[in-house]
Amino acid sequence: MEVKEVERCCCVVTVLEAFSTKSPVSCSGVIVHPRTGTVVCTGLPFSRFITDKEPFPADQSFLSPHSFSEKLQIRVSFPTQPKLETNQCAQGEEAFTPLRSKTPQQHEAVAELLMLVNCVEFKQAFQAVFQEADQWRFHGEEEEEKDEQLIKDAQFLSWFAVLRTDVVADSSPHAGTISWQSSSSLQKGHPVVACGSPFGSLCLDLFISTLSRGIISNLAGEDNAVILTDARCLPGTEGGGLFVMTGAGRFHFIGLIVSPFGWKATEWIGLTLVCSVQLIFRNAIRCMSIQDPLRGVWLHPREAGLQISTTAQKSKAVKYPTVCFVDSGQFWGSGVVVASQLVLTCRHVVNGKSTVALKFHHRERVQDIVGDVLFSTKVSSPYDVALVQLRDSAPKVVVPQLAQSFNPGESVLVVGYGGLGRRCGPSLTCGILSKAMNLNYQPVMLQTTCAVQAGASGGAVVRTRSGELLGIVSSNTRDLAAKVTYPHLNFSIPVTVFQRLLQQFNQTRDVNVFRVLDSTEEDVRRVWRLQDAQSKL
Repeated sequence: MEVKEVERCCCVVTVLEAFSTKSPVSCSGVIVHPRTGTVVCTGLPFSRFITDKEPFPADQSFLSPHSFSEKLQIRVSFPTQPKLETNQCAQGEEAFTPLRSKTPQQHEAVAELLMLVNCVEFKQAFQAVFQEADQWRFHGEEEEEKDEQLIKDAQFLSWFAVLRTDVVADSSPHAGTISWQSSSSLQKGHPVVACGSPFGSLCLDLFISTLSRGIISNLAGEDNAVILTDARCLPGTEGGGLFVMTGAGRFHFIGLIVSPFGWKATEWIGLTLVCSVQLIFRNAIRCMSIQDPLRGVWLHPREAGLQISTTAQKSKAVKYPTVCFVDSGQFWGSGVVVASQLVLTCRHVVNGKSTVALKFHHRERVQDIVGDVLFSTKVSSPYDVALVQLRDSAPKVVVPQLAQSFNPGESVLVVGYGGLGRRCGPSLTCGILSKAMNLNYQPVMLQTTCAVQAGASGGAVVRTRSGELLGIVSSNTRDLAAKVTYPHLNFSIPVTVFQRLLQQFNQTRDVNVFRVLDSTEEDVRRVWRLQDAQSKL
C-alpha cells in the first residue's frame, strides 16, 4: 500500500444506544476488506453496552452480538475518494483529474457487530510485561475517574470488534484485499506509520485519517503480540492502524492501536501500545469453530481475501552500540559499552555502589555479568557519569565509533531500558538532535526529541545513518510543581566530554584521569543548572 491507500483504509467507529442517556463513544478503525465492508477496531467502546452485568470469565474468547444491548447502533465514517472528471488529452485519450474540494469528503454508513474477540496472546504478553507492581495505566486519567463504566477499560484492552457495513469505501478492482504482514518478522527500529482519527468523531473533516511517523520501539510476547511504537498518537486513535514501511516505500498493516497513552506510576512514557493484527485475525478464526458469525466474509478459512506480505523488511547494515541493563539495587538504568569490558553509565544509576549487576540481551538470550564501579563523578559535578568494568566478557558487543560533530536537526535514536526495563531488552525511540549547547566551541549538552523514560539514563544517543555514538542520556524533564514528565525533552552528555579521557584511561588504566569532570567551569554548571535543587525542573 501507498500512503494514500493507508489513509483510505482508516475510518471512525461511533457506538451508541438508541433512546438512551448514555453518550455515544467513538474510536478509530481499519477497513480490512473494503469489498465486504469489514472493519476491525478496538473493543473498548462496546464495553459499556454489555447487557450481562456479571463479570465474564477471564478465559472468555469472544462475545457475540447477543451479549450487547438490542438498541445498539454503530456508524462507520470513512474518507471517500475525490470525484473524477474527464478531460480530453491531445491524443484523444481520456484523462481523469480529481475535482477540488474545500474540505476532505467523508461518508457515513450503518454497521453491524459481528463479534468481539479476545486476543489471548496479547493479553498474556501484556500481563507479563506491564506488571501491577510498576503501576502501569493504559486508560485515560480524568474521564475514566468520572465514569465508572470506563474504568473497566483496562480489562478490555485485549478485546477487538469485527464489524460489517454494506457500503464499501472503495470500489476499485483491488478493494477486496489489504496488505498485511506477520508481526513475527518485525524488528526494533523498523519505520512505521500510525493512522487514526484524534478525538474520534469530533471534527472529522479536520482529523480523520491523521498520520504519524515513528519506529518500532519494542516487542513482546508470542509472535510479537505486543508492539510499542514512538509514533505519537492522541485519544480517539484507539483502533487505528499501524503500518510498517518496507524498503520499496510500501506499507503493510501490522497492528491495531490499543492505547495512545501509557503511564508508569506518574510518568508519561511517550509510547503507543499496539496489538498484532495477525494475532487478532488468528483468534477470530479460532472463535469461528465455536460460532461462525463471519460466514462469507474475509475471515472464513476458505476465503483468501486478505493477502499477507511474507517479505519482512531487511535490517539496515548500520549497527548500533551495545546497551546493557545496569542494576545497583535501589536504582536501575542503562549503560553503553564503550570499550572491551568497559561500560559508561550515569552516576545516579550506580548510586554510590562499588559493584552493580548488568544484563545483556541478545535475541532470546540474557547474560548476567557483575561489574565493578571504577569511577563516578561527584554529586556536585554537572556531568552525571560513571565507569563500570565488567568481570566477564559480554556476548557479541558492538563498540561504537564516537562522533566528532553534532548537527542540530539530524535524525537520531535513543537506545535504552526506559519504560519496559529488564523484561524486553532495550527500547529504541527516534527523533532529531534538537539542540547542542556549546561553550568555547565545545558541546557540553545535547537535547533530542526522542521519547526518554526513567530507566533510559546511561543509554545511547546514536546518529541514525551511521550508528555513531553522540552521547549518553542523563535525564528527561520533569516539572516538579505540576508533577508532569516531558519524555520528548531530554538532556544528554556529549561524547566529546569524555572521549579524550577514555583514550587516556585505555593507555594508562588510571581512573583518576576522569577527575577533571569534577572540576568543571562555572559556565558548564550554569548550562546544567536544571539539576540544581532550587530548580523547578
